[in-house]
Amino acid sequence: MGRKISDHVQRMLYAESMGRCMNPDCKVELFRDNGDIIEKAHLTPFCDSEDNSFENLVVLCPNCHTDFDKNSAFTKVHVTMWKQNRKEEFDRFFGEKFSTFDELRSRVAPLLKENKVIFENYYIGDKKELWNVFEGKILANNNMLKKLLEQNRNLIQRHSDESYSNLAIIDTFLVHISEFESTRPTVEKHRQVLFPEEINSLFGIEPVDQSLLPSVESLEILINKLQRQGEFVGIVLGTDNPYIELLEDGNVVKLYLNDTPRLRQFYFDYGCFRGAKVRLDSLNFAYKFIKTRGVMFEFNDYTNLREVIVKGKKMIFIYNYCLSKVDLMKLTPSENSILVNLHNWNGKGCISSEAYALADEMAVTLLTMDKFYVYVNRLK
Repeated sequence: MGRKISDHVQRMLYAESMGRCMNPDCKVELFRDNGDIIEKAHLTPFCDSEDNSFENLVVLCPNCHTDFDKNSAFTKVHVTMWKQNRKEEFDRFFGEKFSTFDELRSRVAPLLKENKVIFENYYIGDKKELWNVFEGKILANNNMLKKLLEQNRNLIQRHSDESYSNLAIIDTFLVHISEFESTRPTVEKHRQVLFPEEINSLFGIEPVDQSLLPSVESLEILINKLQRQGEFVGIVLGTDNPYIELLEDGNVVKLYLNDTPRLRQFYFDYGCFRGAKVRLDSLNFAYKFIKTRGVMFEFNDYTNLREVIVKGKKMIFIYNYCLSKVDLMKLTPSENSILVNLHNWNGKGCISSEAYALADEMAVTLLTMDKFYVYVNRLK
């Protein structure tokens, strides 16, 4: 048997170490900006055992390795206990169950950010030597991430349809972690599951550009709850990338409404999921059209995004296949209001003749989308 330690064993050792010397009285960081100071010590000397197994190896800093091998400062029993102690420490610290997603995010996000920096600087940056070094740090971080996520699955939004489920993203990431630990980059093409970018979205590290979640009502409920907690700052609609501004960790951050996994998690945390009476993509398109014509609008109430003031008049957006007289009576719009039906799939038929007649009596203007375009163009 040769002295070479297999890649798989080395990767297990990196993961076990959590990136620090295994001596509990040392715990020096093993990964530095320009490389690492990792040394691998045999519990039973290789010359006596020819044993390069995970169980017979431990990761140490150079000083502790010298003290163990040459200075006899520690016995084999001591060093063996370090492996057990590190496992217990790992389980205690990263096996914690949290009560909120924010608590989980505070632990997970720094590890994901560090992995992202290493990957982008060394792997994508084609710095192979440094990648080979710092890949061990990713392995250590992944081991911590795996424990945290497995212990707190209950805090993650889930859905029976995996395409709408953040828990499915977590499960994909956990499979990726397992494959990453067992395969080197040289055989990466054989990995079945690559890193899911949605995981960075979920924990607020980097947004993804996906479709808008349909329900305006869900968004209004979220804003209402953020306002109550003093965390809502503002909202920007009528743009290609609409977003909410909110306070998070003491900073104003943007929550993009097409950053679907992250917004989905907010809806789950705050209990905001509602059916879509008005579709957000349709409403955002209408506001974008108003803006492109140089017309200003403002919200009276951020918890009612379907109503804005345009040139001193209240404009109310609805989404009905066919607005009936009964529907209009239920809406009870105030005089001089303008109602716009965003549902334009059946053209002129999206507003009934009876509704038009009642609107005249109520001094209310009803607009299909085609008439809405004409109306806004006249406001320029």
